[in-house]
Amino acid sequence: MANTFISKTKSSVGTAGDTIYTVPGSTTSVIIGFNLTNTTSSAITVDVFINKSDVSADDVYLVKDIEIPTGTLYDFNAGNKIILNTGDLVTVTSSANSSVDVILSILEQT
Repeated sequence: MANTFISKTKSSVGTAGDTIYTVPGSTTSVIIGFNLTNTTSSAITVDVFINKSDVSADDVYLVKDIEIPTGTLYDFNAGNKIILNTGDLVTVTSSANSSVDVILSILEQT
């Protein structure tokens, strides 16, 4: 089993939402860090959602409507680990257009 550390970034996420990460085939992934930065001059709210590939009824919010003040970085993972399976998606949506930068740190096991 190979372990690979990766970093996924996405700038200027907005109201349409963006898929930040999709777990590749034959892979189990562990989220080990997750940072959200408000790049605007006003407070925003952000949702982070896990879309499970196997059962849509199990889709869940990691955070919902978390308020991030102007120019602030929010580290909501803070040492906790989140396990994802093949095909799972991580999406981020903000309350304002082009307002949040995302950094996702992951350990992939293949």
